[in-house]
Amino acid sequence: MEASSGEQVYVIIPALNEADAIGRVVADIPAGLVREVIVVDNGSTDETAARARAAGATVLSEPQPGYGAACLKGIAHLADKATEGSIVVFLDGDYSDYPEEMPQVLAPIRAGTHDLVIGSRALGAREAGSMTIPQRFGNWLATTLIRWLYGVSFTDLGPFRAIRYPALQALGMRDRTYGWTVEMQVKAAKQGLRCTEVAVDYRRRIGTSKVSGTIKGTIMAGYKILWTIFKLL
Repeated sequence: MEASSGEQVYVIIPALNEADAIGRVVADIPAGLVREVIVVDNGSTDETAARARAAGATVLSEPQPGYGAACLKGIAHLADKATEGSIVVFLDGDYSDYPEEMPQVLAPIRAGTHDLVIGSRALGAREAGSMTIPQRFGNWLATTLIRWLYGVSFTDLGPFRAIRYPALQALGMRDRTYGWTVEMQVKAAKQGLRCTEVAVDYRRRIGTSKVSGTIKGTIMAGYKILWTIFKLL
């Protein structure tokens, strides 16, 4: 999937037991847009890794559970590849995002006006049932706190996002679990990165969510997100 322009675009997709979805996610990334698609298998017990390879992705293994742990593994893979002009896109592996919307997520960075772009599900069209009430409330609460405490307005903590590689390095990402997305946005706000959002659509995921699909996952994710917001003050 060689990028057609001089910019190198790398896609990192954390995946845990997404065998039924991952091939479709990789296949829907626009042809010629991306230099490398990196699927980080986060301890799957199904055929996630094999189907990702069959779709043309590079597959890494990160057995330590955690969304952030998988993202950090993907970033480490770029250490000897990415350049100052590279852009890193993060995308979920459950087919809830629309990979074909990647050009509009990349556009503000390619235009040179922004460093971090969040794909906002709140601004886009959401399929009925794609986000639970706790998810929607959690997003509202977290983004409200970020605005009050850090002075930057977001509407979503959506996983579909793009960031310039040098900016990503400067953030020094650390979170290995549920706080990954909010850590990135809070650190970006603190460091004065040029942040924006674009509307992205969202649909019901394939399979059951490891976070919002369980009461424990929902509570733990909510706690970690709020803890991260206040920890970084």
